[in-house]
Amino acid sequence: MGELVELHGVVKKFGRVAALRGVSLRLRRGEVVGLLGPNASGKTTLLKIIMGFIRPDRGVVRVLGRDPYLDPSIRARVGYVPEDVLLYDSLTVREFLYFMGRMRKMDPSTYIDRARLLATLFEIEDKMDCLVGSLSKGDRQKLALISALLHEPDVLILDEPLTSLDLVAARVLKEVLREIRSRGGGVIISTHVLSLAEAICDRIYFMNEGLIVAEGDLRSIKEAVGADEDLEEVLLKLTKKDEVLEALIRILKEEF
Repeated sequence: MGELVELHGVVKKFGRVAALRGVSLRLRRGEVVGLLGPNASGKTTLLKIIMGFIRPDRGVVRVLGRDPYLDPSIRARVGYVPEDVLLYDSLTVREFLYFMGRMRKMDPSTYIDRARLLATLFEIEDKMDCLVGSLSKGDRQKLALISALLHEPDVLILDEPLTSLDLVAARVLKEVLREIRSRGGGVIISTHVLSLAEAICDRIYFMNEGLIVAEGDLRSIKEAVGADEDLEEVLLKLTKKDEVLEALIRILKEEF
């Protein structure tokens, strides 16, 4: 199975702070990979390095066989939704999507049809002539997802994609990810929504303090850390927060 994304020994420091301390990761064709961990564990930095926005201090990064920092053209085959979405507020939704289609050198008939389909799927077809700046937070998130999916990318990178999405849109997104996987694309999702990771991810990378502390399918990771329940229990054990939580619950029961 071909590798869409490969990272080996990636190190990144910001001043004296080590955001990534020798991270290795891979994304194969037909795979959805989850990236989980507490805040400040290095997840967003890792995704920005995969996108080529940041250059690592050490290590090898390949996206579709190329270095994304040295060859930004590779982004034409990648879709990306950051945690903090930035859009062109002075454009209408239609103008924004058509602009993104032209930027990606898509045929007009293709991006017009694709924009209409995705707007229908994410239930914002009635907002096509509204200014982006007038959209609710949830609709802005939907627009960011549509923009990332417009050109049918080989690789989709999502940083907290369920933020502000309603239940229908969240379910549609899960089905879209399954379709990308079925046609041989690949997805990397950074998320705090453990139910999403459990439902859709083939493999999971757990990060803590700039390191990958566990990797594999959920069953093997549960067995390795001795967790019997869900991803929440796994995450607590891997970050060594389970004993802290037990102590806090004990205080709650005794003192509250």
